[in-house]
Amino acid sequence: MKLNGILSKGYTDTWKVAPGVIGLRTMFVNVALIGQPSSDWVLVDTGLSSYTGNIIDFATEHYDKPPVAIILTHGHFDHIGGVKRLVEEWNVPVYAHPLELPFLTGKEDYPPADPAVGGGLMSMISPLFSHHGIDLGSAVHPLPEDRTVPGAKGWEWIHTPGHSPGHISLFRPEDRVLIAGDTFLTVKQESVFAVATQHQVVHGPPSYFTTDWEAAEKSVRTLALLNPHLVLSGHGVPMEGEELSTQLAHLCKNFKEMALPGQGKFV
Repeated sequence: MKLNGILSKGYTDTWKVAPGVIGLRTMFVNVALIGQPSSDWVLVDTGLSSYTGNIIDFATEHYDKPPVAIILTHGHFDHIGGVKRLVEEWNVPVYAHPLELPFLTGKEDYPPADPAVGGGLMSMISPLFSHHGIDLGSAVHPLPEDRTVPGAKGWEWIHTPGHSPGHISLFRPEDRVLIAGDTFLTVKQESVFAVATQHQVVHGPPSYFTTDWEAAEKSVRTLALLNPHLVLSGHGVPMEGEELSTQLAHLCKNFKEMALPGQGKFV
């Protein structure tokens, strides 16, 4: 599924996920580019700030014009790192769920990370990760109530809270392509070894930043009921077909055992 011939300028992994969908990994978090090179397109999440230049270079090489919008699945630091620079560079609006707006307009911070859940070195060092909100001012807008995705015809957004209050996922019913954000992952994000090797497994959301586990479990089930054919999550390699279906069903059946090792303050 890797998209060949475009990895020469510092990109880590880039995937042609589906028609009109490209995934780009910025160290350990993915962004998605939705749309055709010669038409309107949108950027989903903005990754780590140190990779903002890579995103700009990639977009310049492969699209005829800047995106018409930036869509945020949520506002955690690793998903919004370069958003301010990209807004300035492209002069585009940003869209997020209304419940996520307090964290994107400087009104609220997220709770600090909880290192007691999940196990693994990533969980242990998670208190070092920023939990502060940002202020995008008038650049950020609530997503349309009709669940359409601005600039991405044929896509719908789905409220999938738990990892954060206003977390969303994106779904294209025509071919059942899912951009899951951090609702569920295709890597065990708490493990440095798993992140480094990108060992593929359907797993729950990053535990150290998840604050509502009951909602998180319901959101996983919501996405499973869509019977996605292919998924690009916020972390991990894209997954498709029978392997995705089997592992996603296994996560639904064993969510608490798989996603909730440890007893943290939100468990």
